[in-house]
Amino acid sequence: MADSGLGGTFTMAGGPTVSRMGYGAMQLAGPGVFGPPADRDEAIAVLRTAVELGIDHIDTADFYGPHVTNELIREALAPYDDVLIVTKVGAVRDEQGGWPHARSPEQLREQVESNLRTLGVDALDVVNLRVGGGPDGHSPVPGSIAEPFGALAEMREQGLIKHLGVSVVDEAQVREAQSIAPVVTVQNWYNVAHRGDEALIASLNEQGISYVPFWPLGGFTPIQSAVLDTVAKDLGASPQAVALAWLLHQSPNICVIPGTSSVAHLRENVAAASLELPDDALAALDGIAG
Repeated sequence: MADSGLGGTFTMAGGPTVSRMGYGAMQLAGPGVFGPPADRDEAIAVLRTAVELGIDHIDTADFYGPHVTNELIREALAPYDDVLIVTKVGAVRDEQGGWPHARSPEQLREQVESNLRTLGVDALDVVNLRVGGGPDGHSPVPGSIAEPFGALAEMREQGLIKHLGVSVVDEAQVREAQSIAPVVTVQNWYNVAHRGDEALIASLNEQGISYVPFWPLGGFTPIQSAVLDTVAKDLGASPQAVALAWLLHQSPNICVIPGTSSVAHLRENVAAASLELPDDALAALDGIAG
């Protein structure tokens, strides 16, 4: 891991090297991740500022909007010089705002082709298969993923996808995916209050596979939030910045993708990459999940 000023960089085995501080584009869509942003110019500015600040890893999905975030990314950043665009497939949006699964081989091909069109590329850099959900909407659901991941592996062989990853999965599903095609990244729910993936993160680090946690402030109890708020106040930082700094501190293969629709907030998030967490702050944060 080298120092990029953005928490360093991570090189995925058989894949690209990225800054560990990335950007998640979901919040660029309208309310409920539907429709266009309230301020399109600000959305474009956020994307361009992210790249200007050194971020080279942008996470998106064609079902954000739908199509909205991909189209914004294309307008702001195409032809994507030195920027890795990571998208995900395996779900669609319904009229009630839900995220129903769509993982048949035919549905996945439609989604890949739609991502290609809306991003304006001939091949997608990285495609994550979004799998689980569970009662909370964010947790793995055990079961085979061979059919949908195999469909993506076939599209990789056809040159439509460069690299593959998986999202909302357990360790057995990661291993199953790896038996079908190389996996360069795993994207799951993990933060200072929700640490079920620590063994998986360590295993992935040994293999040179990046781990991308989503929802850095999700699932906290009021008591846990109070501890985080106290640490943040003592450090003169925001709770979001502390949560991101903690994630970057945990393992060198963790790459974060905080999202925002504000340039000012984007700059605050990026500053988290250089936030030093003293021993007493780390001890207090480590006690949150105890």
